[in-house]
Amino acid sequence: MKKALIAVLLLTLATLSLPARADVVVLIHGYLGGARNWDESGITGILQQHGWQRAGVYLAGPAGVQLFPAAGRTAQRKYYMADLPSSAPVLVQVYQLQQMLHAIGTEHPGEPIALVGHSAGGIVARTALVRGDIDNVKALITIASPHLGTVRAEQALDATDIPWPLSIIPDILAGETYDIARHSRSLYVDLVRPRPGSLLYWLNTQPHPDIGYFSIVRGEDAEGWGDMVVPSYSQDMNNVPVLRGRSSLITIKANHGLGPRDGSILVNLIADL
Repeated sequence: MKKALIAVLLLTLATLSLPARADVVVLIHGYLGGARNWDESGITGILQQHGWQRAGVYLAGPAGVQLFPAAGRTAQRKYYMADLPSSAPVLVQVYQLQQMLHAIGTEHPGEPIALVGHSAGGIVARTALVRGDIDNVKALITIASPHLGTVRAEQALDATDIPWPLSIIPDILAGETYDIARHSRSLYVDLVRPRPGSLLYWLNTQPHPDIGYFSIVRGEDAEGWGDMVVPSYSQDMNNVPVLRGRSSLITIKANHGLGPRDGSILVNLIADL
């Protein structure tokens, strides 16, 4: 009888020592980017070196979101990449990201999720969280994201606010670059510095879920200019009034783009979640 009880106890302890659930990381690119950015920067390679397996890419299209699966969907630790229309307004991207997250939640019920957003992708991810109806997200990690906006968006709006026929001149001189900027105006409006009526003004006053927040900030320090695209203070979620004191801060010297160092930081952060 005692031997049987001991056997049951050992079996129970062995079961409890097993991982109770797997982790899921969702990577969200920024403006003029795509899922490929995470590969080209070397970040996904670093994730894989540390045991994170590629589960697939979610692509947003006219017919909705579509998964291009990979072999890692059944792995204990896995990551998905979102591919969004990066020049579309934030709320358009948010709607599509929410569809992707709902699909991931259905595929991996009960498994905790960490969202990682680069640049404007961090704003898309944070807006999706605030809008709710997303289960099991335990952390938001943003990289060089303009949480308090950027003057670069305002400059781009000014540069593309030229009436016809005068707009023909910069269109000829700047070509495709000017055309891309003109088609991105609705996104620029969402990324201006917060003021009444703007998306960031609304977002930064909304209740945020009680999860982990991590700000990876470019620049010499949190008070500096940053990476010449987004000021350092804007990248720090602690400067969002409703998140003050809630975000861990990691400041590094780097430009605005993603790089291998971001991969090393991510591996350490998600290992501790």
